Parts: sequence; C-alpha cells; structure tokens
Amino acid sequence: MEYGYARISTAKQNIERQIRNIQLSYPNAHIVKEIFTGTKIQSRKELDKLLKLVKEGDTIIFDSVSRMSRNAEEGFKLYQELYHKGIELVFLKEPHINTATYKNALESNIQMTGTNVDFILEGINQYLMALAKEQIRLAFEQAEKEVQDLHQRTKEGIETARLNGKQIGQKKGARLIVKKAAPAKEQIRKYNKDFGGQLNNQETWELIGISKMTFYKYKREIMEEMAE
Repeated sequence: MEYGYARISTAKQNIERQIRNIQLSYPNAHIVKEIFTGTKIQSRKELDKLLKLVKEGDTIIFDSVSRMSRNAEEGFKLYQELYHKGIELVFLKEPHINTATYKNALESNIQMTGTNVDFILEGINQYLMALAKEQIRLAFEQAEKEVQDLHQRTKEGIETARLNGKQIGQKKGARLIVKKAAPAKEQIRKYNKDFGGQLNNQETWELIGISKMTFYKYKREIMEEMAE
C-alpha cells in the first residue's frame, strides 16, 4: 500500500502543492493530510495514525524530508525504526536518502575473501554503512536548521520593524479591519472541527493567527450565516 503524507504548518501554506507532487510520481497513493504548527513528531495526530496503520512492504511518500520531521534527532530515529520494520520511505526532493537507496548501500557490501585482506574490506564496509547513515542524518539536520533560520529571520524582522516605529500586532482597543474577516472565516470553516476540519478551537485560532475573542466572534457569525 502506498501512502502520501502532506503537511502544512501555517494557514498561508498550500497543501495542494505537496499532494500534486506526490500524485505526479505515485498516482495511486492514499493521501494523508496534516495541519500542524509544531516540530515534534509525537504531536502529529494524522502521522501517528499512519504510523500505526502501515505494515511491512508499505510505502510512505513525502514531498521532502522536512514534511516527515524538522527535528533532526527525532526524524533520524523514526527513519531507522520504519526502515527496520520494512517500511519503504520516499523523499521526492531528497531521493538520495530513500530507504531503497539506503538499503542498497548496506547490502552492496564487499565480499570477504577469506584472506588477510579481509580486515581491510571489513573496514571499507563499515565506512560505507556509516556514510549512508550520515547522509540521512544530515538531511534531517538541514531541515531543522531551515526552521531555526526562519524563526530567527522572523524575530529579526519584527525587531527591525519595532525599532523603526512600526506597530507590531493589533493596538489595544483597535477594531479589526473588516476585509480581514472574510479570509479568517474561510480558514475557520476549513480547519475547525465544528465545520468538518481537523483542529480544535485553540489550534484553529493559533494557526490562523487571531485572538481567542476574535475567533469566537467569527465562529458565531459563521453559524449565524449558516442558519440564515
């Protein structure tokens, strides 16, 4: 069975791009969608369900290694666990760390000769295995670094704007601009559980980036609109 796992971490991202990339190479893959705002694997509900579902011989396709994990230690650990369970992992943007590539590297050991040179050949085999593992670890470390760099750039941008006298966030007592209400409501309809989505109330307002009070105001207005 082939499964495609697509994840976005903000409402501004488009999950359809990942799905399109997966289906282009694996048109029969069953797509699993995740709306997630953190970095730890354990908090990803849909991924947790998928990991319990897959069995030996199944394949999980990711658009990139960062969709599996942006935490290097956890990602590398999960990769090894799935590999040893016989689960095929495919990373469309990093095919050099696909489990098939990794398996080939481990299985293409230089055969022993039964002579005194075997200790040299054994050393070469160990080096090849270590090199393959290091390539996988580096891919996850790069994904984690990209997240850290993004957070740092965002932090620096906010600080620069503040020093330049720009208002950061909404002023106390200020009214929300009406034109922002429509896209926020659309995202509530899309992601909130009460309208068929995956997220609870708090997860929804955190994902969209609005206050708790504004969320409930918009939610009430949506329900009133639907009742009309």
